[in-house]
Amino acid sequence: MKRDFELRRLCIFVRNRIAVPTVGCWPRRGTADSASDAPFCAGPHKGREKHSLAGAAVRACQGCVRDGDVPPAASLCLHALRVKTKCLPLCPRWSSTSAPRITTHYTVHPRDRDPRWEGVSMERFAEEADVVIVGAGPAGLSAAVRLKQLAAAQDKDIRVCLVEKAAQIGAHTLSGACLDPGAFQELFPDWKEKGAPLNTPVTEDRFGILTEKHRIPVPILPGLPMNNHGNYIVRLGHLVSWMGEQAEALGVEVYPGYAAAETTFERGLELHAKVTIFAEGCHGHLAKQLYKRFDLRASCEPQTYGIGLKELWIIDEKKWRPGRVDHTVGWPLDRHTYGGSFLYHLNEGEPLVAVGFVVGLDYQNPFLSPFREFQRWKHHPSVRPTLEGGKRIAYGARALNEGGLQSIPKLTFPGGLLIGCSPGFMNVPKIKGTHTAMKSGALAAEAVFSQLTREGVQSGTKGLHVTEYEDNLKKSWVWKELYSVRNIRPSCHGVLGVYGGMVYTGVFYWIFRGMEPWTLKHKGADSEQLKPAKDCTPIEYPKPDGHISFDLLSSVALSGTNHEHDQPAHLTLKDDSVPVSRNLAVYDGPEQRFCPAGVYEFVPLEQGDGFRLQINAQNCVHCKTCDIKDPSQNINWVVPEGGGGPAYNGM
Repeated sequence: MKRDFELRRLCIFVRNRIAVPTVGCWPRRGTADSASDAPFCAGPHKGREKHSLAGAAVRACQGCVRDGDVPPAASLCLHALRVKTKCLPLCPRWSSTSAPRITTHYTVHPRDRDPRWEGVSMERFAEEADVVIVGAGPAGLSAAVRLKQLAAAQDKDIRVCLVEKAAQIGAHTLSGACLDPGAFQELFPDWKEKGAPLNTPVTEDRFGILTEKHRIPVPILPGLPMNNHGNYIVRLGHLVSWMGEQAEALGVEVYPGYAAAETTFERGLELHAKVTIFAEGCHGHLAKQLYKRFDLRASCEPQTYGIGLKELWIIDEKKWRPGRVDHTVGWPLDRHTYGGSFLYHLNEGEPLVAVGFVVGLDYQNPFLSPFREFQRWKHHPSVRPTLEGGKRIAYGARALNEGGLQSIPKLTFPGGLLIGCSPGFMNVPKIKGTHTAMKSGALAAEAVFSQLTREGVQSGTKGLHVTEYEDNLKKSWVWKELYSVRNIRPSCHGVLGVYGGMVYTGVFYWIFRGMEPWTLKHKGADSEQLKPAKDCTPIEYPKPDGHISFDLLSSVALSGTNHEHDQPAHLTLKDDSVPVSRNLAVYDGPEQRFCPAGVYEFVPLEQGDGFRLQINAQNCVHCKTCDIKDPSQNINWVVPEGGGGPAYNGM
């Protein structure tokens, strides 16, 4: 069922998982792992044409489409709201060949010019809320909790609704995570009494530079960004789940499994709100629309990103050091590729470690694979012994903001505002953004509450422009902290690369605390940094051994990722010909390497010479790297139906 949430004169269209009829075939449940296992068409062609396989995604049988055989429309019902829809052609998996049309999503083919939507109507239902929050991560939940805390303290009745695309709160959350607890303690001063899952205080802090065979220890002096004294190693998904329970106890209406998909749409259920808080996380689908609609990035630099890959391991108890935090830079990356690793020992009642690897998405070599660099790193002589004899139990990936202060957009606009990792408040050298995300959510809540309860503010659905939020954020410790480290990430662009950045940190941060009278610039958008394949050296990666390193598909299986087959593909192409004509021809198809989930493959054409791009949309772990790094900026990641995606357990 499709639902819409109006925010001022904006509508958030919310997708919720239901059975939607497709044109041409009813794809059977299950996955297809080989050509012989591919599902046959269940329409009139009855097996005369097999669906091509894409890991776990299925495309429509073109024979049925050609003959015009369409299954009957279905009546759909959710929470007693009955809507009838027309059958729409849906295609979770497609190629970059010219015909038939591949991408059918509304972001490429607007509904007002798409004959499939002609005559489609839905009943309209409307309710009013004071505040709608999009995204139940640390920032969104902090905003929701703080709003209800203020309302309770002043005996005010404020309706707060929070929508989250994951089926369960925390299921899409992934982070290292080593938490600076400052903002969390401000929000929950009694967190210990309430049983918050902060079980592992940091007891040991280590940092090193890796060569291919050795580890060079680097002392972590007090005051350096990497110092973790007083921090906690956490499973952020569990912490977010706990915060969701606190929010509901305070009266927040939490709706998991609802994906906010649009900012404008006429039909469906609307929640009319005075203010909408966007807390989608890194590179949010709605935030991308808002940047353009309100020109929010007019006065800032392009955001720059990294991709973080993470695994959870159960290791030999003799090797377990609860509270140890270990970071490295260097091998297997060269000095001009920003990145590094983490290895955290958790105290969760079993010998559990979190291992991860981050690669800056401004890398230049199109042959680089962040996933395979991660697998190769685990074989280093200083890392492998910890993992030997252990068992990998989870895998995931996500993008993270690395632009810092220079890349923060305008944060407010009529009817809404941006918080958390959506605009990007990550302290890059500290490798932490949860504490700043939480604080931004709390500051947003305080500004919104002040304006909602101010005398003279009209009721109803008129949107409020809460400029006080951005003003207060710039006066807070968040802005001061980000200002002090603003030059560290761009300092890595010099001739010494990452090592030059380390020197810069030692001099200008540790000694002068970021008070230098200049602000360095980034190189530009990450999508513009790749060199043509002819100018780069291919990277030969070792085969995974199945004990320490693993292949991509077995890794994705540990993420619990799933998308229903019969839904519109959420990975869209602006031009179906570009992947082959430009990305493959010039850059050797980098999407098949930068994706950490095996979504993109270049496969031979069924007839004739050449290749086509195959998109295995069901494998997507929602990291959004493809949208960020695509050198042609032709891929547009949009939200799938609510409830789809990874099912992380305490990642």
